[in-house]
Amino acid sequence: MLTRPNFAEWVSAPVRSDKDGLLWICGTQGGHVEGDDDGRKAAALAELRARLKDAIALSGLTMDQLVGRMTTSRGGAVRRSTLFEALRPGAPVPTARTVAAIAGGLALPQEQTQELLDLQRAAVGKPVPAPATTSGRGLGKPIAEWDPHDLEVHAAGTGPAGLERALPGYVPRAHDRLLADAAREAAGGRSRMLVLVGSSSTGKTRACWEAVQPLAEDGWRLWHPFDPTRAEAALADLEHITPRTVVWLNEAQHYLDAPQTGERIAAALHTLLTDSARAPVLVLGTLWPQYANQYMKLPSAGSDPHSRVRELLAARTLTVPDTFDRHALATAQAFAGSGDRLLADALTRAGDHGRLAQDLAGAPELLRRYADASPAVRALLQVAMDARRLGAGPHLPHAFLVDAAADYLDEHDWDELTDDWAEAAFADLARRTHGRQAPLRRSNLKPARHLPGQPVLTAKAEAPKTAAAGPVFVLADYLDQHGRTTRRALCPPASFWHAAYTCLIRPDDLNELADAAKCRHRLRWAHDLRHRAAEMGSPSAWAKLALMQEREGDREGAEDLARQAAAAGDTSALSELAETHESMGDREGAEGLARQAAAAGDTSALLSIAKRRVWREDLEGAEALLQQAVATGDASALAELGRLREESGDLEGAEALYRRAAAGGDTGVLTYLALAREKAGDREGAETFALQGSAAGNIGAVISLAAMREGSQSFVGGEVGGVISMETRDGPRDQEGADTVYRRAADAGNTSALLWLAQRRERAFRWAEAKALTQQAVDAGAFGAMAQLTDMRERLGDRQGAEALARQAAATGDASALTTLVQMRERRDRECAEALAQQAADAGHTSALAELGRLREESGDLGGAEALYRQAVDKGDTSVLYSLAGIREDAGDLEGAKALMRQVVDAAEFFAARPILWWPHGLEPDGSPTAPWTPRTRFEISKTRPGSLL
Repeated sequence: MLTRPNFAEWVSAPVRSDKDGLLWICGTQGGHVEGDDDGRKAAALAELRARLKDAIALSGLTMDQLVGRMTTSRGGAVRRSTLFEALRPGAPVPTARTVAAIAGGLALPQEQTQELLDLQRAAVGKPVPAPATTSGRGLGKPIAEWDPHDLEVHAAGTGPAGLERALPGYVPRAHDRLLADAAREAAGGRSRMLVLVGSSSTGKTRACWEAVQPLAEDGWRLWHPFDPTRAEAALADLEHITPRTVVWLNEAQHYLDAPQTGERIAAALHTLLTDSARAPVLVLGTLWPQYANQYMKLPSAGSDPHSRVRELLAARTLTVPDTFDRHALATAQAFAGSGDRLLADALTRAGDHGRLAQDLAGAPELLRRYADASPAVRALLQVAMDARRLGAGPHLPHAFLVDAAADYLDEHDWDELTDDWAEAAFADLARRTHGRQAPLRRSNLKPARHLPGQPVLTAKAEAPKTAAAGPVFVLADYLDQHGRTTRRALCPPASFWHAAYTCLIRPDDLNELADAAKCRHRLRWAHDLRHRAAEMGSPSAWAKLALMQEREGDREGAEDLARQAAAAGDTSALSELAETHESMGDREGAEGLARQAAAAGDTSALLSIAKRRVWREDLEGAEALLQQAVATGDASALAELGRLREESGDLEGAEALYRRAAAGGDTGVLTYLALAREKAGDREGAETFALQGSAAGNIGAVISLAAMREGSQSFVGGEVGGVISMETRDGPRDQEGADTVYRRAADAGNTSALLWLAQRRERAFRWAEAKALTQQAVDAGAFGAMAQLTDMRERLGDRQGAEALARQAAATGDASALTTLVQMRERRDRECAEALAQQAADAGHTSALAELGRLREESGDLGGAEALYRQAVDKGDTSVLYSLAGIREDAGDLEGAKALMRQVVDAAEFFAARPILWWPHGLEPDGSPTAPWTPRTRFEISKTRPGSLL
């Protein structure tokens, strides 16, 4: 039998013919096979077929058996004729998907599969990647080898037997064009990132999967960071990503929202996307709208927990609508008419309302089962919904679910329970909808892995074995989101909090629920859960308890606990204690604590104290602190130090520091560099730095430079996508130069620059140009573009066009344009404004009603404001409850105000002073005032066992 070399040896062999008549190929250079083009292709195809035939012969499988084992990367079955065509001499080159399907059916090792795919690429004349080095080919595996279901693409919810894992025909929609553009640019050599934002089961993950299929044909790899946790995997290996890799961040909140790591992952992704040595890469992710809104919201004051995430996502998100429009439904009908039974079945239910993706994912059936569930089953689902929306992780212990369910059942239903009620309920919940999704499914946790020398918290190691050994359950995504929407205004009952305290052992779960209890003014439970989290080894809980001990006057105990928390990875308490000491005049104590935090990797306290000293005109003291932060490698400290030098007149020294900060990854400093170059007369250099900032998502650099050229004073911070405040001043005005900066940024792909340029044209009364530019921004998906165009059309007198555009934006989930229109109409036509707000609310967008209520309240029309607020509440908008409570209190209805304020705290809308004044000891889960209680005032971390309360 002929022994064949591996692919690396084969491509470097001289041209020859062997006794089987196979043509061996000549050597390679730079990953491209040299020699006659047709001869290379023919040799590669012959070798591919020979290797496939050898592998089939060695497997012992019949052709029918092999066909039964094969599925394509799109999840569909492979026909027998496809297999025969792949092996038949003279037939066209089989696709990469077919080759991968055959390799999968034969269960070939990854290395052999990759060699077959390399041969397929050579056979169609595409460049073959260079042979693997000793360090491996990179993270992940070829896209063609992935099963889409392993990447969390929902299986079709309906279909005949045997097709449960098949995927229906794909119906492209508007967002697919932009996804395809991103993939095409990545294939062309430019690193790109897009995050699809949409509700659960709307087709986000499937859209990403379809977008990478052209890259599969070019041999790209796909890496899905997942084990041991998504965040840990991403943080550990993002720096090892190689070119031509898709980074798959499905449910991106698991990466970007992770405690202590989300900002670091965002920074690592930014570095990856801007590293030319690793280009091209394509980063694709998905997010639910509530997470996207949380990350993109600019902080009003104080801490900014998502600054790097916000910078990363700026101009990199893409909305996926909940419904299929008429054109997409027609395409689906065509697929159904051509024999796609999965789509045909779904269209019988979704053809009118357009929620086709949800139907295919089984969402309607999940909701039906929840609505029709027995009391016991519904109680377990509601416990799971409440746990997830309040911050607990996806894996919920059996004991917690059962114990917490007690108060979710009324007295009659509780008395009706049998001894085996829990087993029967879990068995019912385990039944899969359409053969794929279960409302609440059992999950198997992988054992935790620790690197050699990595500390293992004793609290985790010594957690009660009975609780740790029990099964865990995962709530279906669609029901998770349904619970967040329908139960957002409800505080869980007492059994929920008691079960959390007694049954949960994951420190992060306990700490998140402690935060949730505090936000809902359940102070006693917040206190107990925080201590329980500390006992289980939560560094974040230790940090918060340290601040509590500081407020109680135990400075020594607070600092010791803060140091312990910092050693375990949470430096927040050390930083906050440092700032507290500085504000109290203890400069030496503040510096000591700030240096300890910096030694643990957190220089925020050094920077904060330095800024305070600048305000107090202690520039020498501020510079000394900034120098300490610089010594730890903090690029942002370099920027602050540069500003000090610039204010003192040392422009050359300031620019040198700015350049060091930029080299260290601080994109915000590009604004300062642009302005420094402009002041020095280097206009081209100034534009270069401004455009670099624009490419990194920092539109502030472009705005500030343009403002300088047109003779205005601008804020020059590093905010991304925020509103930059300006004050006009006298000075030389270069309007053409300002336009040039905006235009170059827009040409480079920054859609926000289009909006700023449109505003300039509007101020110059060049309406046609302004409208055209804004329309370009709308077409490119720029945030806020539809609202700006709506505003423009309304002011130009095109009332019908403004309404049509606002409704179009609302249909895609963006109600800002409707709200803008309501504000404008309120000034001239109150009746019309109210009708528009009602229409928006009927479509699920209550923000216009809330805004209209606020305008009426400001004008003194309290009765009209209250009526609008109550309509918003009836539509599910709890954000207006606080305003409604204020109106009731001002009207002398204290009991009514208190009832509304209880709803405010139940929904955890925001912190307010009234609950503290009315209920100083907190509230019970049922909303009644908590009796006076004494908090535990001392906590120490045990060195040999979980922390003990003293």
